[in-house]
Amino acid sequence: MESSVTKEISYEDLKALLGKSQNLFLVDVRTKEEVDKGHIPGSVHIPLDTVADAFAMVPEEFKAKYGVTKPPLDAPELVFHCHLGRRGAVATGKAYELGYVNARNYAGAYKEWSAKEGK
Repeated sequence: MESSVTKEISYEDLKALLGKSQNLFLVDVRTKEEVDKGHIPGSVHIPLDTVADAFAMVPEEFKAKYGVTKPPLDAPELVFHCHLGRRGAVATGKAYELGYVNARNYAGAYKEWSAKEGK
């Protein structure tokens, strides 16, 4: 997939979705060590090197492993993020390849989030 296809979401848009959307599925693709230092509320931790396998799982297996319902391929608000933005973009591309047509990357990533949220 071309990287130009990757849709991005801004801090403001993500903040709005966190406040009002029941459909938001936010995936933190950082390492466990990074997540342990802080995370965006409501995010699901799926490390980058396991994203393709995770989103290829059958829904029952996904729920058993991650404790949440696997989003459908047409999930309207599937957002990936990492610490600086690059890994989130890679994960978004992997999701597209698996058929997740609305996947987006929070390009500001956790670094921007923590700065704006005062973490």
